[in-house]
Amino acid sequence: MKSIKDNPVKIRRKFDQNFKREALQNWFNSGKSAELIAGELGLNSNLLYAWKKRFAPDGTGQRAPAAAKPGSVADLQAQLDAAHRENRHLREQRDILKKTLGILSEPPASVMNGSTR
Repeated sequence: MKSIKDNPVKIRRKFDQNFKREALQNWFNSGKSAELIAGELGLNSNLLYAWKKRFAPDGTGQRAPAAAKPGSVADLQAQLDAAHRENRHLREQRDILKKTLGILSEPPASVMNGSTR
């Protein structure tokens, strides 16, 4: 005879739509397999496939629009321009930090540099 302790009752978990959509975005954007993402989230991979069918934009099971390729040359040019602006901004920040580090690393003028006079 089996006791109640041998067959623990499994609690059915409920996930809201926001969690489901975020799990799908994580899967699509990571490039990992559904099985790996499901394992990280403590889910069965079949749930991800079911959610994909349910939340696909056109119902065909295609990936979400965030994973879609840009549509035109203008889109690509805008992305490139934004990347150039960000790169320029990051270089300016780096240069400022280098100058600040140089200023902070200089010994004060009152220090005798190890002299014992």
